[in-house]
Amino acid sequence: MIKEKKDKKIKTVVKKSINIDKEIPNLEEMLKAGVHFGHRTSRKNPRMDQYIFTSRNNVHVIDLEKTQEKLKQALEFIQGIKKDKKVVLFVGTKIAVKEITEKTAQEVKMPYVTERWIGGTLTNFAVISKRLEHFRDLEKKKKTGELKKYTKKEQHDFGIELQKLDRQFGGIKEVTKLPDVLFVVDTYKEKLAIKEARMKNIPIIGMCDTNADPSIIDYPIPSNDDAISSLRLILGTVVKVLK
Repeated sequence: MIKEKKDKKIKTVVKKSINIDKEIPNLEEMLKAGVHFGHRTSRKNPRMDQYIFTSRNNVHVIDLEKTQEKLKQALEFIQGIKKDKKVVLFVGTKIAVKEITEKTAQEVKMPYVTERWIGGTLTNFAVISKRLEHFRDLEKKKKTGELKKYTKKEQHDFGIELQKLDRQFGGIKEVTKLPDVLFVVDTYKEKLAIKEARMKNIPIIGMCDTNADPSIIDYPIPSNDDAISSLRLILGTVVKVLK
């Protein structure tokens, strides 16, 4: 009986590994989604050389076989995150990626930052945590009607404050401790978030276009981080593993 349980556990692990391989988009799917399109050659970060296949019309072309390889490593790490029930904070503040970043995080019930990254979100979490607690408390009082005892002007002021807090911290409202992992949609833009995560020894998964520095990312995924089709394909794969 014990042996049967062990065999069953081994089969489950093997099955999970096979599933990850199956979830990785093939080269044709990546080409169709434009995952291979990098930035203009003049904007290249030298540390991305290992992930660049060639250049055409002064635009770098990402090596999609390398993308598959790095994506697999990231997905295997993500699978472990799911198993250990860890918290992943998704970050994407660039206008073009805000909506899909929020949607991705909500699908897997994880926190997210899509507005401006507030300095100290990770490195000064004690202060941020108090702001989040105040936000939750204020929202609770509004729902229970406790704010009605105040004057109309005070209620109006509370309303404005809630709007501001929601805009700044809406995606991380329920966060009560430092996240276990950071998933960065545009590693070139989110330099401050990455810097803070590194200072707090928080592992980082990130989409790296040809203008990014993959050496500061624990699990870099070389890919086009501008095209919505590319974002949908990569983030959609992440959702399947993390959901």
